[in-house]
Amino acid sequence: VQLQASGGGLAQGGGSLRLTCVVSGRTFSGYPMGWFRQAPGKERELVAAISWAGGTTYYANSVKGRFTISRDNAKTTLYLQMNSLKPEDTAVYYCAADSAQGMGVTTRLGDYDFWGQGTQVTVSS
Repeated sequence: VQLQASGGGLAQGGGSLRLTCVVSGRTFSGYPMGWFRQAPGKERELVAAISWAGGTTYYANSVKGRFTISRDNAKTTLYLQMNSLKPEDTAVYYCAADSAQGMGVTTRLGDYDFWGQGTQVTVSS
């Protein structure tokens, strides 16, 4: 399985960005997916997760109401719409897949076994 993340860049505080993660190589629709981020000097943290069918989502408290995770299984693509961006959202963002094919969301970092290369998001104040 290969994951290719894109869409990062520089945004002003209050602005928006949309991240995209294209998955190839195996069945995408059966995998719970997630977006993580890692800021310099900090641990990688889960930002949002989505079940394989898209009906269940999870958000970190820090992004609730501002970020939206979604997926298009026909296009094997995962999205993260980020609105009302803040400087503390600055980080490298990674998409990830859990090949265990569970029914719900996956929230533990260690349960994700396929990772994208990361895309830098920088938010200026």
